[in-house]
Amino acid sequence: MITALVIWVYMTGWYFLALLKKRNDIADIAWGLGFILVTVVNLIFNFIPKLFISLILISVWGIRLAVHIYHRNKNKPEDYRYQQWKNDAYTKVFVTQGFFMWLICWPIIFSAGSLKLLNIFGILIWLIGFYFESTADSQLKKFIQNPKNKGKIMQTGLWAYSRHPNYFGEVTMWWGIWLLNLSSNWWSIIGPLTITFLITKVSGVPLLEKKYEGNLEFQNYKKKVSVFIPWCPKK
Repeated sequence: MITALVIWVYMTGWYFLALLKKRNDIADIAWGLGFILVTVVNLIFNFIPKLFISLILISVWGIRLAVHIYHRNKNKPEDYRYQQWKNDAYTKVFVTQGFFMWLICWPIIFSAGSLKLLNIFGILIWLIGFYFESTADSQLKKFIQNPKNKGKIMQTGLWAYSRHPNYFGEVTMWWGIWLLNLSSNWWSIIGPLTITFLITKVSGVPLLEKKYEGNLEFQNYKKKVSVFIPWCPKK
């Protein structure tokens, strides 16, 4: 409950900042940084090696993601996904994201036990996920910055094997965090299950796929490349 209270205060603060900035998509910047705060709070009350390692990994991820999103959105119109929630942003954006943040943090909240071989394997899984997310974001950024690619669909690099390699990377990282903190606290699996469901069924993949429904190039790309898990493209 302490974690839930911290998240509520944190997201409420970002809501007031959103009112000042007049754009709700700063919630995306708050997202990654919020997990760092949650991990710090839990580490204060439960100082164990698992949580200390988790703090390092989550900090690397959260800071990189926040900086990436800040530069991506800088001097650009508000993200189209947030424009529909102008009238009820506090509940539909900030409180909702805070609730899901709390669920995803269950491996952190209920972390216990000594560090074992399975937990070390979780670090490896996290590293794989971080590689996919950071590399895919970097590749897409360079692609978009090239004026020759305006209006085109990214189909090279990791994007030749998955239509959403960055989302695959984020989900993989949270499965790694779960394994890193796993002992007898099996119910903490709600964390990686939540982020997997959100990205593959709710706010990630479905929204972007819908955005390109009428794009012929994307439809051809869709026929060849795996939607989520990287795989060899079809001929």
